[in-house]
Amino acid sequence: MSLYEMSPRAAEYRQRLLDFMDQYIYPNEAVYEQQMRELDNPHANPQILDQLKEKARAEGLWNLFHPHKEWGPGLSNLEYAPLAEIMGRVVWASEVFNCNAPDTGNMEVLTLFGTDEHKERYLKPLLNGEISSAFAMTEPAVASSDATNIELSMVRDGDEYVLNGRKWFASNAVRPDCKVLIVMGKTDPTAPTHKQQSMMVVPTDAPGLTIVRNLPVFGYVDRESHGELVFDNVRVPTADVLKGEGEGFAIAQARLGPGRIHHCMRTIGMAERALELMCERAVARVTYGEPLADRANIQDWIAESRIDIEMVRLLTLKAADMMDTVGNKAAATEIAAIKVAAPNVALKIIDRAIQVYGGAGVTDDFPLAMAYAHIRTLRLADGPDEVHKRSIARRELRPYRTGPVPETVAGVTDQALAARW
Repeated sequence: MSLYEMSPRAAEYRQRLLDFMDQYIYPNEAVYEQQMRELDNPHANPQILDQLKEKARAEGLWNLFHPHKEWGPGLSNLEYAPLAEIMGRVVWASEVFNCNAPDTGNMEVLTLFGTDEHKERYLKPLLNGEISSAFAMTEPAVASSDATNIELSMVRDGDEYVLNGRKWFASNAVRPDCKVLIVMGKTDPTAPTHKQQSMMVVPTDAPGLTIVRNLPVFGYVDRESHGELVFDNVRVPTADVLKGEGEGFAIAQARLGPGRIHHCMRTIGMAERALELMCERAVARVTYGEPLADRANIQDWIAESRIDIEMVRLLTLKAADMMDTVGNKAAATEIAAIKVAAPNVALKIIDRAIQVYGGAGVTDDFPLAMAYAHIRTLRLADGPDEVHKRSIARRELRPYRTGPVPETVAGVTDQALAARW
């Protein structure tokens, strides 16, 4: 952390969080898994989770993500980064501190754009950890990585909008405590491209809304769920439009910036956990008369993993610092870069750890297999790698496209290159 000095309050929260993880989270991982197996509903809360949430809130380790002091400690992105990393070491730990996606992003949206009624009815219960929420944007019929493709129709009818369409991968939507959706759809197909979409607050018990199924991910039925939803003439009052008609794309950009960096912070924590597990196994396991840790290829994996983690952590901290100092828009390239780099680095490290564990690595006796499925999915969530790379490349190319482009297949002539250099 030398390049980006940790503030005193961030350091204090970090130590308190580390202590909480050691005392309550790691010792209860097996308890959590056992209670989940005993539940009739795979998306319900196990008792241990509710108990740990009460304890975390009592200790002031609550809503650590929220930048507004009214609702949380008001930490900056840079201050929150090491805390999110610690929580990311256990897949479900973030929820203990009310810092889990997609609720974090939805709480920020409701804080910034919600009405007083929205804040009273949904935001406060979310901030108290009493309910959960879902974000319904992705659709099965179109490439939703391009938000302008969104097809769910929102047609104005007097003081209401009528919603028709299908969504999927709405995380949390199947949970019994999910009470509200933030839904993105198209209100005006004839408007300029980025003014066609709107976002609306929709209660999960709205007439015409059907939760069709949960979508397993790599065979795992995640507790938070990934719901497929059908909207059949769902009527939404105009008062439930967030910010205003045509502002959906702008809200999405505001929401996804912090959401993406939070994912990356947590991913680094999972990569660190995988490296620790790899080292533990390498020291304890003996093959052909020698510990695995003495094998040159294993040492190479361990060294490469440490290098990769340090590089991606610094890039994440840089992005967080830029978001705090110059804003999300100016940090767009850095945010896109970490969203590509962090999951890919973590996957590589988790894969090495699985290899060191052998057959045990692909079982549920250790957290590696689930971590791999979770992180692999993250290469698609909040925009696939290819979209972020396209965004980075376009920004890199922009200065070179300000003047006339030489008419060659490569786009630049030898003479133009010689003149430049």
